Amino acid sequence: MNVRITVLKTELYKDIADEYLSEGSLAGPCPILKEGDSFLYRSDEEAVMPKGLCPWAWIDLYPDIAKMSIERAARKPGQEYWYKYADKSISCCRDGVRPVVFLLERTGDEA
Repeated sequence: MNVRITVLKTELYKDIADEYLSEGSLAGPCPILKEGDSFLYRSDEEAVMPKGLCPWAWIDLYPDIAKMSIERAARKPGQEYWYKYADKSISCCRDGVRPVVFLLERTGDEA
């Protein structure tokens, strides 16, 4: 099971940034990832971060990717699922000032 990781949204909470970041809101949103960026996690390279993905985001995303694999195996046909689509999930990095929201999609075995 591969997982496509797509950046849906980059946020900046200006009020919090102005209060707590040395550069304030001038720091801007995440400097590494942009909306629309896409990465492929390959299950045959277990726990290997996709090239170009922020290492801090990877630390937050990997448990959710692993959980998707477990849920897929444990889910029974017709069983209720929290999200609208059984093969998609939303996750985010835990930066409390400049969070990035990701779409995780199971993609099968294609490259």
